[in-house]
Amino acid sequence: MRKLQSQGVHHITLVGADRKTSIDFWEGVLGMPFIFEQPNLDRASESHLYFDPGDGRLITIFTDENRKPVPERTPTDIGCVHHIAFAVSRVTFLQAVARLDERGIRHSGVKDRGFMDSIYFEDPLGLLIELASYRFEPPHGHTHADVLMEAHKVRVARGDYNIAEIHLADAIEALVEGSRATLSSDRTPKDPYTKS
Repeated sequence: MRKLQSQGVHHITLVGADRKTSIDFWEGVLGMPFIFEQPNLDRASESHLYFDPGDGRLITIFTDENRKPVPERTPTDIGCVHHIAFAVSRVTFLQAVARLDERGIRHSGVKDRGFMDSIYFEDPLGLLIELASYRFEPPHGHTHADVLMEAHKVRVARGDYNIAEIHLADAIEALVEGSRATLSSDRTPKDPYTKS
């Protein structure tokens, strides 16, 4: 047997209500450009709307003008989607509460996740949406996943409960040390301010 190796999320498709609700939420609230539309090629009564979530990938919505929004929380049974998280910049995250409040959208407020901050709210159809903002930038040549994997190793080795900022900082230092050469024979921390 061989794996079917994935190389990223291609797209996520959601079942929507009418076209306007989808455009007003995905573009009008979350700022995702509405980039194209075509019929659902498997069901002629539906349209297929495509949005760019900011990284060139796709969020797509099946819409039907005969469907009306049902704002109750979507199922969280086994196999169902619990929520979808979208990355936002720190400056956007710091304004998210006020921007949700000005629309009257109920939300969780800021949640501390150790390695990121999150805010949760439901879309007009009851799907839980998370706005997530990392607390760190990965070193050049590395990804957020690289830092999180290294931070996990640091956390586990220390017996800590969850990833915290100290694990991230130490992980970033380890990744830089492991991927960047130096002419120094000793890379250990120093205190140049100590007088001997």
